[in-house]
Amino acid sequence: MQLQVKGKNIPVTDALHEHAERKLQRLAKVLPQWDEPPLVELELSVERNPKIDRPQIAEITVRTKGTVLRACESATDMYAAIDQASRKLERQAVRYRERRRKRRQGSDHELERMAPLPDDLVIHVDEPAPSLVKRKEFALKPMSSDDAALHMDMLHHDFFVFRDADSGEVNVVYRRKNGGFGLIVPLSA
Repeated sequence: MQLQVKGKNIPVTDALHEHAERKLQRLAKVLPQWDEPPLVELELSVERNPKIDRPQIAEITVRTKGTVLRACESATDMYAAIDQASRKLERQAVRYRERRRKRRQGSDHELERMAPLPDDLVIHVDEPAPSLVKRKEFALKPMSSDDAALHMDMLHHDFFVFRDADSGEVNVVYRRKNGGFGLIVPLSA
């Protein structure tokens, strides 16, 4: 596992780095063993706003051959934020591993590469696999990203799909956790 730790508004001390390595080593045992080790990016940040109850934020992104897993947690203490995010990521990794195992029941080669989980890492996930429960169709109106953000805000939604008036491409504007807006623009292949 390749671990990269970055700090935003916080210096990354050796103690924080070692704590993160210790917590994320369990994750390496859960993920499927590929030829390349997974890249794990940990971004630690501190919000300077005194109104925020839990200003210490740990965001972990794991890039593997098969998928990208991400967890973001906040706490009053950075060590607690790392612990919470790593546990959340472990649960995601177990679900991902089990889904791969179920999909590949007939492929012995893939099952050989997935060693059984150690007993201390077995996480019982009682949640059912996500399924499509609703389908919605609507006309995409050409508009600017500012207009789309305004529509999203008026509808109290977390995201809004629209057609960009300039390029004609389908874009998505979304609400970020810090209160700002983000824009997703597809790249032409």
